[in-house]
Amino acid sequence: MQVPFLDLKRAYERYGQELEEAVLRVLRSTKYLNGPETRELEKELATFMGVNHAIAVSSGTEALYLILKALELPPKSIAFVPSFTFVSTAEVVLRAGLIPFFVDVEDDYPNLTLEPLKEAYELCLKRGFQSVCVIAVSLYGYPARLPELLAFCQEKNLILIEDACQAFGSELEDKKVGSFGVAGAVSFYPTKNLSAAGDAGMVFTNDENLALKIRALKEHGQTKPYFYEYHGINGRMDEVQAAILRVKFKYFTEELTLREKWAKLYEKNLSHLYPKVKMFKHLPNSKPALSLFTIRATRRNELQQYLEKMRIATNVYYRIPLHHQPIFKDKLPLSLSLPNTERLSQEVLSLPFFPYLKEEEVLKVCKAIEEFYANG
Repeated sequence: MQVPFLDLKRAYERYGQELEEAVLRVLRSTKYLNGPETRELEKELATFMGVNHAIAVSSGTEALYLILKALELPPKSIAFVPSFTFVSTAEVVLRAGLIPFFVDVEDDYPNLTLEPLKEAYELCLKRGFQSVCVIAVSLYGYPARLPELLAFCQEKNLILIEDACQAFGSELEDKKVGSFGVAGAVSFYPTKNLSAAGDAGMVFTNDENLALKIRALKEHGQTKPYFYEYHGINGRMDEVQAAILRVKFKYFTEELTLREKWAKLYEKNLSHLYPKVKMFKHLPNSKPALSLFTIRATRRNELQQYLEKMRIATNVYYRIPLHHQPIFKDKLPLSLSLPNTERLSQEVLSLPFFPYLKEEEVLKVCKAIEEFYANG
């Protein structure tokens, strides 16, 4: 039995007919952009998130970029970001004319922690760099320590932005991840909790002026027909993707329940392998909506090779931290050591994880991991 890392076909078999009908409805309408599907999706997801504004955009990356661009932050100022994340988190910082300052994550949790952030802030202050924002990533679906980060930002007059691209549906203290900062970005890439059939994303905010500006920026900076007040981008979500997302959103809560079921089954059957296998803790009063089930494993590379031989697909997110990536070379005037980031990049392994997994597949993965360590 082969265990896939992700099988989108199983979801398609669940509600494929509805998806086809939704796409056909858009095609027959000949309204392909800025139509009723996009407007209704924005309303539905804003209500779900508990925010006033949801702006549909072309990807999670563009969602983050549009937030930064709309804020008009001073050029060459500092944005604090984790190094242990997908490249877009820091990529958009450079695109917006800012400088990324990479901050370490916790030793047993994959997100920004407050003490290294304080140290980074003080170093910037000492060296005369202006700090303007913190981009908090809720990696794998685990909520960042958002109340603590927000309090720090308020104290230091910084702006908190949320990269919730991997965490749509996650909650912390009965509040949706993506609704704590001035704005939150979410991705609907096909691997995400709520997924499109291609690229799509959304910005969530309670700031009306920010929402209005982002709406203009994603339309080339247009504020009225063929009148361009800002230098914007082509960042719209198309009607086909919006229609697909509306169908999938009807099944979203059900699929989150399935994700939670498989996560608990993994935890139950792997916990006895500690400390060779470690799992990320849950923050108090949190409800992660995991997009990836990721363990920390000794001899990670050997384990991954063994699982491949057992026909079990896995992935590593992320093998090379951002502060080691070529695109950021010579663009980091300030830096601190990132020991936890370095260690996690050597340990993390993401296991097969999607709503329509089967119990026997999860158990096969767990048994194979157990056999690997028993034989080693």
